[in-house]
Amino acid sequence: MDRRTLLTGGGTLLIATALTQDAQARSRRVPVTPEDSHFMQLAIDQAKDGDLPFGAIIVRDGNVLALGQNSTKRNSDPTAHATMMAIRAFLSGQEPDAFRASTIYASCEPCPMCMGAIIWCGFQRLVYGASIDELLGKTDQIDVTVGQIANAAPFADIGISGGLLAGNALRLFSPHKDKK
Repeated sequence: MDRRTLLTGGGTLLIATALTQDAQARSRRVPVTPEDSHFMQLAIDQAKDGDLPFGAIIVRDGNVLALGQNSTKRNSDPTAHATMMAIRAFLSGQEPDAFRASTIYASCEPCPMCMGAIIWCGFQRLVYGASIDELLGKTDQIDVTVGQIANAAPFADIGISGGLLAGNALRLFSPHKDKK
């Protein structure tokens, strides 16, 4: 490829491919553990009381350290997603370094804002229920997966498990279930 082609955008795909290949080594799909179902159900239980049916919990060493549910309406805060609420609750009693040894469970695959926060916090692991693909058509979603976001952050090292108890999470999205 000559310099002119590279400078006019022809090298974008080549560069993007090289960056993505390097970044993919930093996020990885990991299997679920025996205790994951219990913690995921707790996140789904949080979702039942959310303004929209999204819930999250943060766990370290088998202990639940923070809970979160979507509170966008009651808080008049569009950033009050379940994941963000769990992170805020965690920080009220923990130091930020404690994220690194923690797992966050989200009833549904986190949106780009929440996944960005998960990456910046440095969680060691994310476990989610229903996927973005499963949520499309049930509620407004940005069609970007956690894998795409994690793979764009080559400095992040996070294990990701998805699809756990997805049916339980999706049942909360029955027609007209969202509190608008």
